[in-house]
Amino acid sequence: MTRRQKDPMRPPTEEELVVLTQISRAQSEPASHVARAKALLAVASGKSYTEAARAAGRKSNDAVSDLVSRFNREGLAAIEPQHGGGPPVIYGMEQRQRILAEFERTPDREKDGTATWSLSTLQQALRRAPDGLPEVSTYVIWRVLHETGWTWQKDRTWCKTGVVIRKRKGVAVEVTDPEAEGKKT
Repeated sequence: MTRRQKDPMRPPTEEELVVLTQISRAQSEPASHVARAKALLAVASGKSYTEAARAAGRKSNDAVSDLVSRFNREGLAAIEPQHGGGPPVIYGMEQRQRILAEFERTPDREKDGTATWSLSTLQQALRRAPDGLPEVSTYVIWRVLHETGWTWQKDRTWCKTGVVIRKRKGVAVEVTDPEAEGKKT
């Protein structure tokens, strides 16, 4: 006889069932996503946590129980893995927006000591600002800029990936590559 489930699975919506089915059959999804989707579909069809773990190729029914609890709270976001150890994430969306806002500001030659941002000058400006980030590293700044599409060019300037300025009949024109997103990966 099985124990009573502390947090039974809520009935998934039709949209959630469709997405879970697609993920469970996908070959391009990460294996962890596929296994979680299979486990959730098995529980939704009335199987026990142990049977759902076996159907997903896992051994632990406790992991399925935790997954179901997360699914009840977060919905389909439960498929995505959580932070997997190491130091806690310090810089959330608010801090990332602050880094981007400082980057988009034109540097003042007197105050910032530069005409164009480098990672170290941007770091110094963020650390000096009263609403800044006193312990931000150049790696964090680089990662935030890189994730939003900015890259450091050989001519020591920052350029938006897939965007270039060309001269057309003596006039500077911004040209965008429509396939830039596909080329990034």
